[in-house]
Amino acid sequence: MVSVSAPGKLMLFGEHAVVYGKHCIVTAVDKRLIANLQRSKDISINSMDYKIRNYVLDKLDKLPSELKFVSSSIRYFYDKYRIKGGVSIATGGTLKSSYGLGSSSAIIVCIIKGLAKLFRVPLPNRTLFDVSYKINRLVQGAGSGFDVASAIYGKTLNYVAGGKVIQKVKVKDLPLVIGYTGIKAHTPTIVKEVANRYRENPEYHDDIFDDIDKISLKAKDEIEHKKWRKVGSLMDKNQELLRKLGVSSFKLEEMVNAAKDAGAYGAKLSGAGVGDCMIAIPDGSVEAVKDAIKEAGGQVISIKVNADGVKAN
Repeated sequence: MVSVSAPGKLMLFGEHAVVYGKHCIVTAVDKRLIANLQRSKDISINSMDYKIRNYVLDKLDKLPSELKFVSSSIRYFYDKYRIKGGVSIATGGTLKSSYGLGSSSAIIVCIIKGLAKLFRVPLPNRTLFDVSYKINRLVQGAGSGFDVASAIYGKTLNYVAGGKVIQKVKVKDLPLVIGYTGIKAHTPTIVKEVANRYRENPEYHDDIFDDIDKISLKAKDEIEHKKWRKVGSLMDKNQELLRKLGVSSFKLEEMVNAAKDAGAYGAKLSGAGVGDCMIAIPDGSVEAVKDAIKEAGGQVISIKVNADGVKAN
């Protein structure tokens, strides 16, 4: 049997701009998705997250929608590497699909890494990224791949779409407080809405994306030098630009403002926006910031960042 695990992610800077070729800063979290694979007479899947047990894929193009990332990964890998024979896959772990922490990309990475090890197909990390990124785009129809890179390489990355840049940010600890809105965002829909608005007014959006790009690059330097007050200020500037993009929400703004009123150096949404998570850099009063987020109706998530990338044994 082969066991594989991959981390989720949190976007620190660069949401949406990364889709248009700009830099972003993403960090891996210690919530991990786990996949156990072993050879079998057929292809079957067990998923704890979706409460699916012993589902046999007679035809890879006919399956529950919850399994689209798993099945697409299997189909692509089998076709590309001409694999024969069955496999039994069981998925679980602490990375749940509800928080918007990159579980879809993590499962793709786990399945491809696991199949490669099980069927003895050499797959260095760069190839693993290229294959997983392609699958992610085939399923979702869009995406920059930062969550795929985070699942593979882990730690904190400076990233440009398509893997043009995958550079580790030199930092050991990131003092973050993470709040969940309780609202599950549908990333592909939000990305498409931004794309529609971009087509209507490209100059307006290009200016915003350029400004976000500068913030992301500046944030990399400030993070590496542990200048947390400056990192917080850059978060505020990034949030203002995301607000102009129309991807914030009343709930996110409440949580962001509550964190800042409680003394956070800065705060912003993390991810596609509308729902999912926000992040804050506390000024030392960590508990005060946590309490403020809770009072604003958010759920504080206990997460460690800068986690390791994909592992297999």
